Amino acid sequence: MEVKNLNFVHLIDRFTEMLVDYSPRVLMAIFTLIIGFWVANRVSKLFHKSLMSKNLDPTIVPFIGSFISILIKVLVIVSVATKFGIETTSFVAMIGGAGLAVGLALQGSLSHFASGILILIFKPYKVGDTITAGGQTGKVLEILILQTILKTSDNYKVIIPNGAIMSGTIINLSGLGAVKVGLNFTIAGNSDTEKVRNVVKNVANTCELVHKTPEVTVTLDTSDLGATKIDIKATCDAGDTNAVKDYLYEAIKIAFDKNGIVGPAGPFDHLTSLAIK
Repeated sequence: MEVKNLNFVHLIDRFTEMLVDYSPRVLMAIFTLIIGFWVANRVSKLFHKSLMSKNLDPTIVPFIGSFISILIKVLVIVSVATKFGIETTSFVAMIGGAGLAVGLALQGSLSHFASGILILIFKPYKVGDTITAGGQTGKVLEILILQTILKTSDNYKVIIPNGAIMSGTIINLSGLGAVKVGLNFTIAGNSDTEKVRNVVKNVANTCELVHKTPEVTVTLDTSDLGATKIDIKATCDAGDTNAVKDYLYEAIKIAFDKNGIVGPAGPFDHLTSLAIK
């Protein structure tokens, strides 16, 4: 019984010694991590602010900022490891040994990182462009290391992995500076086509978002009995497409009502074949 008590006392003494020896190191490691990560975020923000003040391409600034933040955090972790007696060479060797496993586990993230590099090099789009990619359409807010952030017309913030963007089709609506907005609908076949064309053009010209050049085009197809199909094409900035569609839809409907232009089965109010592309 006395031997057991002695062993227990020895374990308590040993635990106390280890606590005294390692407590300062643990506390210092925690302190270093907290301060180091704070410094990383702070430096990243300062770099971001400095680069923006130099009128650098806003597409690359967030990418550089996030890369610097990650780099500093890695250095902080290495520094903490050395405080526990792990030499830098051993630490690097350990990372190298685990590299294959980590690479396989993070192959998706590595793909997104590589895709981010390709986006910055080939610039299929930049910050401020309106694009359709990854099944989403919106204005590009930021291009980061692993993902691209869009703002949709509904004011949603959409985060799309860069790999998903580069592996699919990218439609840059801002690529050529302007896009065509199309509206399709049907009116009565006996309508005065010239009157319809003039009404539509007058309405389109009242919209400040519609470009005056090239002019709005109105194409009429009277091949269907009792109905005339109208196709309207107007040019506007990529970011204004939804606003222009909404304006033209409502304004043309009101103008048709005022001018007695009706659908194939009655008043335009009851037209069910209206569709917007």
